[in-house]
Amino acid sequence: MRIWIDGDACPVKNIIIDLAKKAELPVTIVKNHSHRIEIPGVEVVTVDGSSDSADYYITNHIQPKELVVTQDYGLAAMVLARKGEAMTIMGAILNDYNIDMHLSRRHVNRENRMKHQKYTKFKKRTGKDDTIFQEAFVQFLRERGYRYD
Repeated sequence: MRIWIDGDACPVKNIIIDLAKKAELPVTIVKNHSHRIEIPGVEVVTVDGSSDSADYYITNHIQPKELVVTQDYGLAAMVLARKGEAMTIMGAILNDYNIDMHLSRRHVNRENRMKHQKYTKFKKRTGKDDTIFQEAFVQFLRERGYRYD
């Protein structure tokens, strides 16, 4: 199993890489050309800067049962259609049962922002958020039989 990271804005890259290395799982980060990422032992794929290039690259290369970590629900939906697995940067598993709700909520929020020209700010990420993600990622690996002790 390969771990894919939607790399342009992923605050948990280092957590994923550390745990994946312990489990001896390959990691691929897909990013656009405006971001500079060089991590020894990690495959980094650079795509052009056009909208959704990283999403299409991941969708076209992911294999069934591989995991993508992303906050992009559109990408997650495409990954699920390819029988891949998806997890958010908060550690939530996205699946066929909940992806429509997330896509619908994204659409409603986008419409509300356009109507009111109001843009909500995301809460600043905390150490607790990282701990929550790490625990969820470890559980994901354990449920699939991976050990890294």
